[in-house]
Amino acid sequence: MTNDAALAGEIAIVTGAGINTGAVIAQTLARAGAIVVINYRNAEAGARAGVAAIEAAGGRALAVAGDVTKHGDVQRLIERTVAAFGSVSILVNNANVRSYAPLMEITPELWRQTLAPTLDGSFFCVQACVPYMRQRGRGTIVNIGGSSAHFGRPHRAHVAAAKAGLAGLTGALASELAADNITVNCIVPGRIDTPRPATVAHEPKNQMHGSPTGRSASSQEIANLVRFLCTDECRFMTGAMLHANGAAHVTIA
Repeated sequence: MTNDAALAGEIAIVTGAGINTGAVIAQTLARAGAIVVINYRNAEAGARAGVAAIEAAGGRALAVAGDVTKHGDVQRLIERTVAAFGSVSILVNNANVRSYAPLMEITPELWRQTLAPTLDGSFFCVQACVPYMRQRGRGTIVNIGGSSAHFGRPHRAHVAAAKAGLAGLTGALASELAADNITVNCIVPGRIDTPRPATVAHEPKNQMHGSPTGRSASSQEIANLVRFLCTDECRFMTGAMLHANGAAHVTIA
């Protein structure tokens, strides 16, 4: 597709990749030479368009519908990937639910709807992909976290719980899978310039960009980090939280 072949020979699954940042991640990995499987739940048109764009540029891609909160759907996703391309070497756990609700308005249903894609989905996908990564002798898992997990946010208790759980899962997996040459890292974006509610009650208008840079991150900037973590240049980094927030929150640890 380009002269960039950093990920040639890799087979990547990107969940929630029919729209927004997930779609940009899929395109970015494809430009680096990876074969890409675009998982989607509802965004069929976006997923099909993504595949068409990758193929038009000379790459290989496949769109696979599936709800990652359902174990059977995840199994079918991996089976279709392996049937088409032989294996899996990169997993990007991007599927999530964006939600804002005051504490007392978070119903049990909303709680589960928010936690399930991030925690259940990531766990199911990792369990399904790891055997193939072990067969290959290496693998890369990239989780897409969220700043709410690390810095308190009103109306985001359910989201913070989901993303904090993902951070813990990242560390545990990194330790357990290190001997298998499988890296596991978590990118923690600040605000990204994707569509969101016009107003969020707890955020003043002058803070909507959320960083001293005066802007939000682009989806491409987050995708670039994913690409870096997937390359041979980054095999010793594992178990890391990569905060990308334009100095909105600076952690010294």
